[in-house]
Amino acid sequence: MISKIIAEDLIHKAQKEIDKAEKIVIVVHVGPDGDAMGSSLGLWHYLMTIEKEPTIIVPTAFPSFLSWMPGAENVLVYETNQHKCEEIIENTDLIFTLDFNVPSRLAKLEKAVMASKAPIILVDHHLHPGDFARVTISYPEIASTSELVFRLICRMGDFSKINLASAECIYTGMMTDTGAFTYNSNKQEIYTIISELIKIGVDKDDIYRKVFNNSSADRLRMTGYALFHKMKLYPEYQAALITLSSEELEQFNYQTGDTEGLVNMPLSVSGIVFSVFMREDTDKIKVSLRSQGTFPANKFSAENFNGGGHLNAAGGECYSSMEQAVEIFEKALPNFQKYL
Repeated sequence: MISKIIAEDLIHKAQKEIDKAEKIVIVVHVGPDGDAMGSSLGLWHYLMTIEKEPTIIVPTAFPSFLSWMPGAENVLVYETNQHKCEEIIENTDLIFTLDFNVPSRLAKLEKAVMASKAPIILVDHHLHPGDFARVTISYPEIASTSELVFRLICRMGDFSKINLASAECIYTGMMTDTGAFTYNSNKQEIYTIISELIKIGVDKDDIYRKVFNNSSADRLRMTGYALFHKMKLYPEYQAALITLSSEELEQFNYQTGDTEGLVNMPLSVSGIVFSVFMREDTDKIKVSLRSQGTFPANKFSAENFNGGGHLNAAGGECYSSMEQAVEIFEKALPNFQKYL
């Protein structure tokens, strides 16, 4: 039995908007990860089964190791197909915003979405949702947006309309946003949902292989380089840091998603409870933070890198040089020693 976490009035409101709509746009955050793609494609397949006309639009490309997901070939990338995406958004009846809490997470896609006259349904599990949707389904205590999508469909009485393709996508999102169920995944109902997805036909072992054992040789070499040459440990703070510059990324023919999961690896070192990965982007330093136990990765990110997220998994960014970003990180460590 799965508890009814989503409020009843939100279920009715979402159902009403879906029933009225024919053309539906689904958008996710910039730099889509497994949960963004899993939740959007899971919802996309469901909407197809109830004879709607859904379109998924992502601000930027998603990682190649997610391209196997059913329906991924139909996803539109705003960055490379701006005119078509804007035309679809302008003519849609309803917009779902998945896996982000504020419109700025859409990057360049934000303007088109916020200019639309279509109602918005937000489904997300991050803290502090913005006030921009007609229906806001926001539950930070839930481990993934994909799980929320599953719960929403079930609460609308449509569990039987979750086909295998939808189930595979939902499972992928749940798996990737918990590090293959190694953090933020200690609640019994997650495994009840997994059981239901397996009954539909999901092969969880095959999905794991497709996501985590699907690296290019360049990606594997970059991971080895990062761990051997760029990982720095701070034993007194039980912390680790990995940095990669744009030149280093280029050396290994970096592709979107190639550094996915790298931030988790130092946590396998005995005594390390906090890990940070910094990647140089075109105009900023992207910061990923992971932790174990009660160490607040989200608080560290919010106070130092203009970000946030969950207790054990957070993200942020820094508009400075890599050297300055590292300096910010190192200066902040003593302030968080009390959480160890």
